[in-house]
Parts: sequence; C-alpha cells; structure tokens
Amino acid sequence: MDVALLMALLAIFLIITLPIGISLGLATAVTMCVFSSTPLTMIAQNAFTGIDTFPLLAIPFFMLAGSMMSYGGISRRIVSFAESLVGFMIGALAMVTVVACMFFAAISGSGPATVSAIGSFMIPAMKEKHYGGPFAAALSAAAGSIGVIIPPSIPFVIYGVVSGASVGEMFMAGVIPGLMIGFSLMVYAHFVAKKRNYPCSDKQMGLRNLLLSFKDAFWALMVPVIILGGIYGGIFTPTEAAVVGVVYAMLVGKFIYKELDFRTLCDALKDTVVVNGATTFMLGLSMAFAKYLTMEEIPIKIGAWIVGISDSKYVILLLVDIMLLIIGCFIDNISSMIILTPIFLPVMKDLGVDPVHFGLVMTVALAIGFITPPYGANLFVASAVSGERMDNISKEIFPLVGVMTVCLMLFTYFPAISMTLVNFFMR
Repeated sequence: MDVALLMALLAIFLIITLPIGISLGLATAVTMCVFSSTPLTMIAQNAFTGIDTFPLLAIPFFMLAGSMMSYGGISRRIVSFAESLVGFMIGALAMVTVVACMFFAAISGSGPATVSAIGSFMIPAMKEKHYGGPFAAALSAAAGSIGVIIPPSIPFVIYGVVSGASVGEMFMAGVIPGLMIGFSLMVYAHFVAKKRNYPCSDKQMGLRNLLLSFKDAFWALMVPVIILGGIYGGIFTPTEAAVVGVVYAMLVGKFIYKELDFRTLCDALKDTVVVNGATTFMLGLSMAFAKYLTMEEIPIKIGAWIVGISDSKYVILLLVDIMLLIIGCFIDNISSMIILTPIFLPVMKDLGVDPVHFGLVMTVALAIGFITPPYGANLFVASAVSGERMDNISKEIFPLVGVMTVCLMLFTYFPAISMTLVNFFMR
C-alpha cells in the first residue's frame, strides 16, 4: 500500500503541474505520515545532505560554461566549421545541423541548450534554402538530444551522484553511443534530403576554406579537448573541469572572439541561476524521496514485481526500456533520472548489469523523451526558434524517434558499445 500511495500521490501532483521538487517532497511527507513513524525532519536533513556533495558542483559550472559559450560566439563558429566539413553532401544543411549539435554537445551538456544554440542559426538557414520548416525543427530537436549523451553531460553527473557510479566512467561510456546516434541521424537526414531534393550548401568548399573555418573555430573546438583531456588524463576531476570550462569560455569569449561583454555575461549568469536553482531544489528533495524508498524497501518490492513478470534478463531489460520511454514522454530527463535510479538500479545489479552501462541506457532512453510529445522539451525549444506549430513538428519527429530507439536497443543488448572505452581506459 505504501508503494501505491507514494506513486499515486507523485502522479497526481505532477498531473496538476506542481513543480517536480515540491511533488517529490510532498508525496514523501504524506506517505511518511500515513505509513511511517519516522519524523518529517528526515526530509529536510536528507535534502540538505543530498546536495552537499562535491561532484554536484559540476552542474552549475557546466551550465554556465555552455551559456557563456553560446553568448560568446562559439556556437556560430562551430556551425561554420561543421558546414565546411559536410557542406558538399546532399542535404548539407541538415548534416551540418547534426554535426554542429555533436560539437556543441561536448560543450554544453544539455539538450535544450544545444537546440537553442545551434537551432537559432540552422533552422532559419534551412528554411531559407527551402527545407521544410517542420523537418528543420524536428531534426534540430533530435540532434540536440545528443547534448546529454556526448560528454560532458549533466544527467551523467546526476546519475553518478544518485547511484554512486563514477562520473568519469559515465562520460567515457557516452562517447561511442553519442557518435553512433549522430551518425544515424545524418544517414536518415541524407535519405530524406535526397528524396525531397533538398539542396547542397552554397558555401564554397575545398581544403582552403576548411582550414580557414578550422582556424576561426580553433578556440571553440579546443573546449572538449581541454575538458575531456583533463579528466581522462587525471589532471582534474569532472567538477574541476567544469570550472576550467567557465574560465576558458570567459577568456575566449572576451579576449579572442570579443563577443562576450558585461551585458551578455549577465544574461549568461541569469540563465544559469534560474535553471540551476530549480535543478538543485529538485535534486535535494529527490534525495529525501530516495532515502524513504530505501528505508521502506520499496525498490526491493518493485524489483520483485518486475522479476515476477519474467525470469529472462533480456525481457526485463526490454520492459525497463519501455517504461523509461513512456515516462520520458511526461517527465523531464533529470527528474526521471532522480526518481527512477533508486528504483531500477537494484534490479539491474541483481541481473548483473553494470551500473555504468545502465546509466548510459537510462540516459539515452530518457533523452528520447526530449523529442516525444507531450513533454518534449527540445520540441518546445525548436518550435519557439522555428515558429512552427508543435503538431507539424511532431509529424516529422516520429521517424527520428524510431532511429534513436533502434540505437537504444543496440546499446541495451550490446554493452560493449558503451563499455569498451570504459574497460580499456579506466578499469
């Protein structure tokens, strides 16, 4: 009964659009009052201690770094370099969008931020060249979801904090899957462009232009090299890497590209404070929620129910993937990660699934939720940038959801895709 009441209250509070953090805390408090003698001060204690952790500091700094790079002209130079790489192909601008999102993903760690930074350039450019507006918006939204898969990734940091998994190993696990998803979206975009006669880029190609665009974007392209190279080289931790990213973005934006002034810096800080404030509040109360789950052995009960459906590891993995895809349609990536990790992870461990591998699978499954109605945060951003109606974008998004779901199944059943680099470099 305690499980049923807790989940029912959480669902009701979310349906009536209470903030995620309040929903988690209130559902926990009411259930404790009914079924537990534990004092309610446990919620406040765990909410505070849950956010009092060094790895969690990486989140606001990665957010700030990504915001400063967007305001500081880095995203525009990444788009220009991506165009010089793939602009000769059929449907070049669609290809450029995916490649640019992959580069920016290695900077921002956020899906909506990637869509906003790259989509604001590429969606108008594609519409100007007579690409379908809904297709341009849908592709930008789908490619933007790579922002939480290619490291550094904010959901990877949160999963590491909640699960105890190594954030560095999570970053390494996301490299190959992120590249695979990007390549798959490029293949799909190429065939759609060929079928619909979308044009190549009119930008002059050639080695000289490639070198010039590389020179212009060099300092932007060095961001992932510095951040990831420093982490995997043992020079600094992921949290320290986020701080290095902020300092680097400020120096490059101010003194090299000269597009980051006091006003734009204030805008970047404001964006970061708003998003991080909501995330930290939600994360703190989620720790109290997770503590109550553990105290009442709710993950064990849910795990027993899942295992009772089938004794096959592969069937259970499929069921969990389906649950994650459905939940991702209604709850955002970070909230879902916080709520579901304490529930599903014990089951995965009992099945012999590596926590890092499961974290990658969970992140990809929930990232698909960025582009599935009715929630679809990336869809909302793409709609705002493009001016296209959500229903028109949704018609173009479902084939892209299919492409990403196929990738998810590959990652789920072939752990080597995500774990090879982890096992080779970090274990």
